Amino acid sequence: MAKLDGIELEIMWSNMISIVSEQARALQRIAFSPIVREAGDLATALFDADARMVAQAVTGTPGHINSLAAAAANIIGVIPAETLQPGDVLITNDPWMSAGHFFDITLLTPIFRNDRLIGYCGSTIHHTDIGGYGVGAGARDIHEEGLWIPSLKLYESGKPNETLHAIIRQNVRTPDAIFGDLSAQVSSGKMGGERLNAMCDRYGLDDIGELSREVISRAEASTRDDIRKLPAGTFHGETQFDVPGGEAITLKVALTIDNEAGEITVDFAGSSGPSASGINVVTAYTHAYSTFAIRSILNPELPNNAGSLAPIKVVAPTECIVNAQYPSPVNARHVVGMYVPFPILKALAQVVPEKVLAEGSGAVWTIQIQGRSSDGKPFTSSMFNYSGGMGARADKAGLSATCYPTGVAAVPIEVLEASIPIEFTRKEIAADTGGTGKYPGGNGQYVEFRLRSGNSWLLNALPSRLDSRAEGLFGAGSGEPGQFLINGTSSSEAKKLEMGADDLVLMRTPGGGGSGAA
Repeated sequence: MAKLDGIELEIMWSNMISIVSEQARALQRIAFSPIVREAGDLATALFDADARMVAQAVTGTPGHINSLAAAAANIIGVIPAETLQPGDVLITNDPWMSAGHFFDITLLTPIFRNDRLIGYCGSTIHHTDIGGYGVGAGARDIHEEGLWIPSLKLYESGKPNETLHAIIRQNVRTPDAIFGDLSAQVSSGKMGGERLNAMCDRYGLDDIGELSREVISRAEASTRDDIRKLPAGTFHGETQFDVPGGEAITLKVALTIDNEAGEITVDFAGSSGPSASGINVVTAYTHAYSTFAIRSILNPELPNNAGSLAPIKVVAPTECIVNAQYPSPVNARHVVGMYVPFPILKALAQVVPEKVLAEGSGAVWTIQIQGRSSDGKPFTSSMFNYSGGMGARADKAGLSATCYPTGVAAVPIEVLEASIPIEFTRKEIAADTGGTGKYPGGNGQYVEFRLRSGNSWLLNALPSRLDSRAEGLFGAGSGEPGQFLINGTSSSEAKKLEMGADDLVLMRTPGGGGSGAA
C-alpha cells in the first residue's frame, strides 16, 4: 500500500469512526437492558491485527472505553491470534483483564479478510446481573461477587460454546436479559467486521495495517508535542471523600510532566490503602479515568487511541485502593474510580488553570433492587444511576444533576416504572446545593421512590459524599454534601439492605464546587 496523503487519511479515519459509532448505535438499539439501551453504559472500539485500539465510538463511558483499549491485548495474550478462526467471538469479564468488575463483559470479534486476520471489533457493556452479591459493596472477597468468566471463546467458528453458555445461564438470575445483551454485542461486532471489509473494498486495501500505523503514530506524536508545551515539573493534587459505610478515602497524585520525552506520569503514592468493602479499583480502570482527565484538558480534539494514550503513564503502590490486588472485592469500583480525575485536575490547575473545572459531586449514586413482584415472580432491576452537581468550569457555572467524569445518562423513571414494580414520588433539582463563587457549582437533585410490589425487597445503594463536600477552586465555595434517607432516617451502609414493603427512600445528591471568588 502506498503511503497515505492527508486527504485519504482523513477520509478513511472518518470511515472508521463511522464504523465504531454505528456499532455503538446498533448495540443500544438491540440491547435488552435499560442501562445500555437508555443510559449508554457501553463502549465500542476498532483494533488492528496487533490488538491496538485505532478508533472508538463517539459515545460511551471513559471507564469502559479506555479499559477496552487494554482489554483486547490482554485477551489475545491468553488466546493467541494464530488460534483464531472466522466466526470466533472471544469473551471475558475478568476485572484485571478488562473494565474492573464482573458486570462489565467484554466481547472481542476477530475480523478476517480473505481468511487473513486484519483486526478486531470490541465492545464492553454493563450487564444487569452476573449472579453473586450484586452491584453493591458488601462482598468480602471477589469470589462472593458473581460469575467470573476467564478469556474464552463464546462462539467457535460461528457455533456457540454450549458449555460456556450453560454455565452462564445457570449462574445468573436473569439469563434471558444477559443473553439478549450478549447477542447484541455479538451482532454489533459482526456488523463492524462487515463494515470494515466494505471500507477495504472501497479503497482497495488488503488490510488496515498501514492505516493503523499512520493514525496511531500521528496521534502519539501530536500528544507528545502538546505535553512538551506544558511547563516541566511535578505537581500535586489531593481529594477526600466518604463512601458507603462512612469510610473516608484520600486520593493523592504527583503529576510529573517530562518535556524531553513528552510524557506525563501520574503517581498515586500516598493514597488510601485497600478497603474491606467492594470499592477497590483495578489499575486498568484507574488508568482509564486518569487518561480521560488529562486528555480532556490537554487535547480533546485528538483521536482517542493507542497512540494518544501511550504518553500517559499511571502508577500506584501495591497496597493502594486504586491498585486492587486479588482477591479484593471490586464490584462497586466506580464509587472510588470516578473520583480519580479530581486530584489530577487539582494538579493541572497549577499548570493550565484556564482549562480545569472544580471538584464535582463524584461518583454517580448507583441503585439496584431485587425482590418479588405482586404475583411472586422474582426480579432484579438494571442498575440505575443518579448524578449530583458538576463542578464549575473556569469560565462557566457547573451543570446541575450532571456527573463528571462518567458519560452515563440517567434511565428515565418512566422506563424503570414500566420494567419493575417501582414508584417514583419525587424528582427535582435540589436548589442551592452547588458551591458559591464567580461561577457556582452545579446543583444536586432529589429522587424519592418506593416499591409497589407489596413484598419486602433488597436494596443495593452506593451513595458517597454524605459527610464531605466537593471543594471549590480558586477561592470559591464548596458544594453541599448529599443525603440518603430511609423513612426519614439517614443511612450509609456498604451492605445490601433488607427493606419493608412500605419503606420510602429519599436521596439528595451532592452539589459541585464553585470556581473563582464571588
